[in-house]
Amino acid sequence: MSENLKKTPLNELHRALGGKMVEFAGYEMPVQFPLGVLKEHQHTRENAGLFDVSHMGQAFLTTTEAKIGTQEAHEKIAAAIETLVPGEIKKLKQGGMRYSVLLNDDGGILDDLMITRPIRDENQGTLFLVVNAAMKDQDFVLIEKKLDGIAKLERAERRALLAIQGPKAAEVVERIIPGAGEQTFLTMRPYSWPANNNEGMKVLVSRCGYTGEDGFELSVQVGFAEQLAKALLAEPEVEPIGLGARDSLRLEAGLCLYGHDLTPETSPIEGNIGFAIGKRRREEGGFPGAARILSEREEGPSRLRVGILPDGRAPAREGTEIQSKDGKAIGTVTSGGFGPTFGGPIAMGYVASEFAKTGTEVNLIIRGKAVSAKIADMPFVPQNYYRG
Repeated sequence: MSENLKKTPLNELHRALGGKMVEFAGYEMPVQFPLGVLKEHQHTRENAGLFDVSHMGQAFLTTTEAKIGTQEAHEKIAAAIETLVPGEIKKLKQGGMRYSVLLNDDGGILDDLMITRPIRDENQGTLFLVVNAAMKDQDFVLIEKKLDGIAKLERAERRALLAIQGPKAAEVVERIIPGAGEQTFLTMRPYSWPANNNEGMKVLVSRCGYTGEDGFELSVQVGFAEQLAKALLAEPEVEPIGLGARDSLRLEAGLCLYGHDLTPETSPIEGNIGFAIGKRRREEGGFPGAARILSEREEGPSRLRVGILPDGRAPAREGTEIQSKDGKAIGTVTSGGFGPTFGGPIAMGYVASEFAKTGTEVNLIIRGKAVSAKIADMPFVPQNYYRG
């Protein structure tokens, strides 16, 4: 393994816990722990799993066109970011967060990201961004360039990010950070920890995640990350979880992995994430590639991301060709593997739109042989987000 790989603040803890370390997005990350990928996956579905996602890019974006702490300031920063993404940010409530995508001029997806409006009045005019690890440098350079003179980007490089996911995540988080377990889905709140210490570390707690389960992401100063991780791991419901189970969990939940299921050539409509385009934005446009995206929304795209269920037990990996039953190439698998909770192989990929209807029979070319499969609805396993 290259000595030039970056390390997260939990690197030593991962090693102490027996993590098998691999390269991922320029970082040394645990792909699994002694429990093993299958049991880590099952544990997260049944209890609570702790993930290190400190490699993700965190940043604060602040308007320079209005006094911070005012409604005008929020409207200015919302207008700024809306020139880059198709989401409805202006109407985002204080403490609310939204999934969106950075777009190129052709309407292709440069990255997907989370955008949060702070809850406190004095922070209005700032947005908290979380972007993908492999794309963070490009994303932040793009944002700084495009919004130069109207907004300032501050990279939160001294913050770690932990994710705790699973049906018992809320009760664990509530024990550690009282009040956080009552948050609703897609909200963020600041807390002090330990709770009875006003001088304790400040933790930004978001109720969201990447597994399809209820869960939280906790942003904290790097100097406190290991302390917080150990406190969570001390709870009986919690086990450390690596990248292997993170991938199988998100695949079962039908969630995209940037660079695989979403690329600069893929539009949000083709990617089947049209929900990321706000209602007002659909009516007004004003975001990169709006002409293409809104046309595809009205007339339908030429291809579409779909779920795929192979027959038998052989998984269809990324790059597998998808053919019609008469042997015509109609698409490609972008993510695939075995779904431990689902109990069989699952995949997602892009097919020509005329083959995208649920139940359509197709062939997957696996190791040179045609394997029967069907187009399927996603998610493959029901999502269990907490709605309150």
